[in-house]
Amino acid sequence: MALEIEQFLCLSDNLGVLVHDPATGATAAIDAPDAAPILAALEARDWALSDILLTHHHADHVQGVPALKAAFPDVRVSGPALEAEKIGTLDRELSDGDSVMIGTHEAKILAVPGHTLGHIAYWFAQDKLLFAGDTLFAMGCGRAFEAPPAVLYQSLLKLASLPDDTQIYCGHEYTLANARFALSVDPENAALRRRAEAVAAERAEGRLTLPTQLGLERATNPFLRVGEPAIQQSLGLKNVAPAEAFAALREAKNRA
Repeated sequence: MALEIEQFLCLSDNLGVLVHDPATGATAAIDAPDAAPILAALEARDWALSDILLTHHHADHVQGVPALKAAFPDVRVSGPALEAEKIGTLDRELSDGDSVMIGTHEAKILAVPGHTLGHIAYWFAQDKLLFAGDTLFAMGCGRAFEAPPAVLYQSLLKLASLPDDTQIYCGHEYTLANARFALSVDPENAALRRRAEAVAAERAEGRLTLPTQLGLERATNPFLRVGEPAIQQSLGLKNVAPAEAFAALREAKNRA
Protein backbone atom coordinates (compact mmCIF):
# COMPACT_ATOMS: atom_id res chain seq x y z
CA MET A 1 0.00 0.00 0.00
CA ALA A 2 1.25 3.49 -0.84
CA LEU A 3 2.49 5.79 1.87
CA GLU A 4 0.12 8.54 2.93
CA ILE A 5 1.61 12.01 3.40
CA GLU A 6 0.32 14.89 5.51
CA GLN A 7 2.11 18.25 5.13
CA PHE A 8 1.46 21.46 7.10
CA LEU A 9 3.11 24.66 8.25
CA CYS A 10 5.05 24.84 11.51
CA LEU A 11 6.49 27.98 13.11
CA SER A 12 6.59 30.73 10.45
CA ASP A 13 7.81 28.89 7.37
CA ASN A 14 8.93 25.40 8.43
CA LEU A 15 7.04 22.49 6.94
CA GLY A 16 5.91 19.60 9.07
CA VAL A 17 5.46 16.26 7.32
CA LEU A 18 3.90 13.01 8.51
CA VAL A 19 4.52 9.77 6.61
CA HIS A 20 2.02 6.98 7.30
CA ASP A 21 2.04 3.33 6.26
CA PRO A 22 -1.64 2.26 6.17
CA ALA A 23 -0.68 -1.41 6.10
CA THR A 24 0.92 -1.32 9.56
CA GLY A 25 -0.14 1.99 11.11
CA ALA A 26 3.48 3.14 11.42
CA THR A 27 3.77 6.92 11.25
CA ALA A 28 6.91 9.04 11.06
CA ALA A 29 7.40 12.76 11.51
CA ILE A 30 10.08 14.18 9.25
CA ASP A 31 11.87 16.57 11.60
CA ALA A 32 10.13 18.16 14.58
CA PRO A 33 9.96 21.95 14.18
CA ASP A 34 7.10 22.39 16.67
CA ALA A 35 5.19 19.70 18.54
CA ALA A 36 1.76 21.38 18.63
CA PRO A 37 0.94 21.32 14.88
CA ILE A 38 2.41 17.84 14.57
CA LEU A 39 0.23 16.55 17.39
CA ALA A 40 -2.80 18.29 15.88
CA ALA A 41 -2.16 16.66 12.50
CA LEU A 42 -1.77 13.25 14.14
CA GLU A 43 -5.05 13.69 16.01
CA ALA A 44 -6.87 14.84 12.88
CA ARG A 45 -5.81 11.73 10.99
CA ASP A 46 -6.10 9.42 14.03
CA TRP A 47 -2.48 8.34 13.59
CA ALA A 48 -0.06 7.27 16.34
CA LEU A 49 3.53 8.45 16.05
CA SER A 50 6.03 5.59 15.84
CA ASP A 51 9.12 7.40 14.49
CA ILE A 52 10.79 10.77 14.21
CA LEU A 53 13.29 11.08 11.37
CA LEU A 54 15.62 14.05 11.84
CA THR A 55 17.65 15.55 9.01
CA HIS A 56 19.99 17.84 10.97
CA HIS A 57 20.56 19.47 14.34
CA HIS A 58 19.20 23.01 13.87
CA ALA A 59 16.70 23.97 16.54
CA ASP A 60 13.86 24.63 14.11
CA HIS A 61 14.07 20.97 13.08
CA VAL A 62 14.50 19.26 16.46
CA GLN A 63 12.96 21.41 19.18
CA GLY A 64 9.62 19.57 19.10
CA VAL A 65 11.17 16.20 19.96
CA PRO A 66 10.80 16.32 23.78
CA ALA A 67 7.07 17.12 23.65
CA LEU A 68 6.48 14.46 21.01
CA LYS A 69 8.31 11.89 23.13
CA ALA A 70 6.18 12.89 26.10
CA ALA A 71 3.02 12.30 24.07
CA PHE A 72 4.31 9.06 22.52
CA PRO A 73 6.82 7.50 24.98
CA ASP A 74 7.64 4.61 22.64
CA VAL A 75 8.50 6.78 19.65
CA ARG A 76 11.87 6.02 18.06
CA VAL A 77 14.03 9.05 17.21
CA SER A 78 16.52 8.58 14.37
CA GLY A 79 18.97 11.12 13.00
CA PRO A 80 22.45 11.83 11.71
CA ALA A 81 25.23 10.03 13.58
CA LEU A 82 27.61 12.95 13.01
CA GLU A 83 25.25 15.26 14.89
CA ALA A 84 24.13 12.89 17.65
CA GLU A 85 25.89 14.89 20.36
CA LYS A 86 24.30 18.16 19.24
CA ILE A 87 20.82 16.64 19.00
CA GLY A 88 21.12 14.63 22.20
CA THR A 89 17.91 12.61 21.89
CA LEU A 90 18.68 9.97 19.26
CA ASP A 91 17.65 6.36 19.73
CA ARG A 92 19.32 5.42 16.47
CA GLU A 93 22.27 7.09 14.72
CA LEU A 94 22.24 7.00 10.93
CA SER A 95 25.03 7.28 8.38
CA ASP A 96 25.25 7.25 4.60
CA GLY A 97 23.98 3.96 3.18
CA ASP A 98 22.00 2.96 6.26
CA SER A 99 18.27 2.40 6.01
CA VAL A 100 15.20 2.74 8.22
CA MET A 101 11.83 1.06 7.91
CA ILE A 102 8.53 2.89 8.36
CA GLY A 103 6.20 -0.06 8.49
CA THR A 104 6.79 -1.93 5.24
CA HIS A 105 8.54 0.99 3.49
CA GLU A 106 12.32 1.43 3.41
CA ALA A 107 14.11 4.76 3.47
CA LYS A 108 17.74 4.86 2.39
CA ILE A 109 19.98 7.35 4.16
CA LEU A 110 21.87 9.81 1.95
CA ALA A 111 24.62 11.89 3.54
CA VAL A 112 24.28 15.43 2.15
CA PRO A 113 26.69 17.66 4.11
CA GLY A 114 26.94 21.37 3.51
CA HIS A 115 24.10 23.12 5.30
CA THR A 116 25.38 21.24 8.35
CA LEU A 117 28.26 18.78 8.42
CA GLY A 118 26.11 15.79 9.27
CA HIS A 119 22.94 16.60 7.33
CA ILE A 120 21.14 13.54 5.93
CA ALA A 121 18.22 13.00 3.58
CA TYR A 122 15.70 10.15 3.51
CA TRP A 123 15.12 8.46 0.13
CA PHE A 124 12.14 6.12 -0.17
CA ALA A 125 13.19 4.63 -3.50
CA GLN A 126 10.19 2.37 -4.00
CA ASP A 127 7.84 5.26 -3.24
CA LYS A 128 9.89 7.79 -5.23
CA LEU A 129 9.92 10.16 -2.25
CA LEU A 130 12.82 12.27 -1.01
CA PHE A 131 12.83 14.19 2.26
CA ALA A 132 15.66 16.66 1.69
CA GLY A 133 15.56 18.80 4.83
CA ASP A 134 17.41 22.07 4.25
CA THR A 135 19.77 20.83 1.52
CA LEU A 136 17.56 21.22 -1.55
CA PHE A 137 14.61 23.60 -1.79
CA ALA A 138 12.17 24.30 -4.59
CA MET A 139 14.19 26.55 -6.93
CA GLY A 140 16.83 26.94 -4.24
CA CYS A 141 19.15 25.30 -1.73
CA GLY A 142 20.20 25.79 1.86
CA ARG A 143 23.00 28.01 3.03
CA ALA A 144 26.43 26.43 3.38
CA PHE A 145 26.74 27.04 7.11
CA GLU A 146 29.18 24.32 8.20
CA ALA A 147 31.13 23.39 5.07
CA PRO A 148 32.52 25.12 1.97
CA PRO A 149 30.05 25.71 -0.86
CA ALA A 150 31.78 23.02 -2.94
CA VAL A 151 30.72 20.41 -0.36
CA LEU A 152 27.10 21.52 -0.55
CA TYR A 153 27.28 21.48 -4.34
CA GLN A 154 28.42 17.86 -4.33
CA SER A 155 25.49 17.01 -2.06
CA LEU A 156 23.10 18.67 -4.52
CA LEU A 157 24.59 16.65 -7.36
CA LYS A 158 24.02 13.52 -5.31
CA LEU A 159 20.34 14.35 -4.93
CA ALA A 160 20.11 15.42 -8.57
CA SER A 161 21.20 11.93 -9.62
CA LEU A 162 17.88 10.47 -8.42
CA PRO A 163 15.07 9.79 -10.93
CA ASP A 164 13.31 12.78 -12.48
CA ASP A 165 9.92 11.69 -11.10
CA THR A 166 11.14 11.81 -7.50
CA GLN A 167 8.76 13.81 -5.31
CA ILE A 168 10.75 16.12 -3.03
CA TYR A 169 9.64 17.43 0.36
CA CYS A 170 11.75 20.25 1.79
CA GLY A 171 12.15 21.78 5.22
CA HIS A 172 10.76 25.24 4.46
CA GLU A 173 8.20 27.06 2.32
CA TYR A 174 10.73 29.35 0.62
CA THR A 175 9.52 28.83 -2.94
CA LEU A 176 8.18 32.30 -3.73
CA ALA A 177 11.35 34.08 -2.64
CA ASN A 178 13.46 31.45 -4.39
CA ALA A 179 11.51 31.98 -7.61
CA ARG A 180 12.19 35.72 -7.54
CA PHE A 181 15.91 35.15 -7.10
CA ALA A 182 15.97 32.44 -9.78
CA LEU A 183 14.39 34.84 -12.26
CA SER A 184 17.06 37.43 -11.47
CA VAL A 185 19.83 35.08 -12.65
CA ASP A 186 17.96 33.06 -15.31
CA PRO A 187 15.36 35.47 -16.74
CA GLU A 188 15.15 33.91 -20.22
CA ASN A 189 14.20 30.47 -18.87
CA ALA A 190 10.63 30.00 -20.12
CA ALA A 191 9.96 27.02 -17.83
CA LEU A 192 11.12 29.09 -14.86
CA ARG A 193 8.88 32.01 -15.80
CA ARG A 194 5.85 29.73 -16.06
CA ARG A 195 6.68 28.12 -12.74
CA ALA A 196 7.19 31.46 -10.99
CA GLU A 197 3.74 32.59 -12.13
CA ALA A 198 2.16 29.37 -10.86
CA VAL A 199 3.93 29.67 -7.50
CA ALA A 200 2.81 33.27 -7.05
CA ALA A 201 -0.79 32.19 -7.66
CA GLU A 202 -0.51 29.27 -5.22
CA ARG A 203 0.89 31.43 -2.44
CA ALA A 204 -1.69 34.17 -3.08
CA GLU A 205 -4.34 31.52 -2.41
CA GLY A 206 -2.53 30.36 0.73
CA ARG A 207 -1.56 27.00 -0.75
CA LEU A 208 1.74 25.21 -0.13
CA THR A 209 4.04 24.83 -3.14
CA LEU A 210 5.55 21.50 -2.11
CA PRO A 211 6.29 18.76 -2.88
CA THR A 212 8.30 19.55 -5.95
CA GLN A 213 9.64 17.10 -8.51
CA LEU A 214 13.27 16.54 -9.38
CA GLY A 215 12.75 16.89 -13.12
CA LEU A 216 11.15 20.28 -12.52
CA GLU A 217 14.09 21.31 -10.34
CA ARG A 218 16.55 20.33 -13.05
CA ALA A 219 14.73 22.67 -15.42
CA THR A 220 14.15 25.65 -13.11
CA ASN A 221 16.47 25.56 -10.08
CA PRO A 222 19.53 27.75 -10.80
CA PHE A 223 21.61 25.89 -8.21
CA LEU A 224 21.29 22.76 -10.33
CA ARG A 225 22.02 24.72 -13.53
CA VAL A 226 25.24 26.53 -12.65
CA GLY A 227 26.97 25.22 -15.76
CA GLU A 228 24.56 27.16 -17.98
CA PRO A 229 26.29 30.09 -19.76
CA ALA A 230 23.36 32.43 -19.10
CA ILE A 231 23.52 31.88 -15.35
CA GLN A 232 27.29 32.26 -15.27
CA GLN A 233 27.01 35.47 -17.30
CA SER A 234 24.50 36.88 -14.82
CA LEU A 235 27.16 36.38 -12.15
CA GLY A 236 29.90 38.04 -14.20
CA LEU A 237 31.52 34.69 -14.94
CA LYS A 238 32.36 32.81 -18.12
CA ASN A 239 33.28 29.17 -18.65
CA VAL A 240 34.17 28.50 -15.01
CA ALA A 241 33.78 25.16 -13.27
CA PRO A 242 30.24 24.53 -12.01
CA ALA A 243 31.45 24.37 -8.39
CA GLU A 244 32.96 27.86 -8.72
CA ALA A 245 29.78 29.20 -10.27
CA PHE A 246 27.76 27.55 -7.51
CA ALA A 247 29.81 29.32 -4.82
CA ALA A 248 29.23 32.67 -6.54
CA LEU A 249 25.51 31.96 -6.91
CA ARG A 250 25.12 30.93 -3.29
CA GLU A 251 26.90 34.12 -2.18
CA ALA A 252 24.61 36.19 -4.41
CA LYS A 253 21.59 34.52 -2.82
CA ASN A 254 23.01 35.21 0.65
CA ARG A 255 23.05 38.90 -0.22
CA ALA A 256 19.65 38.97 -1.92
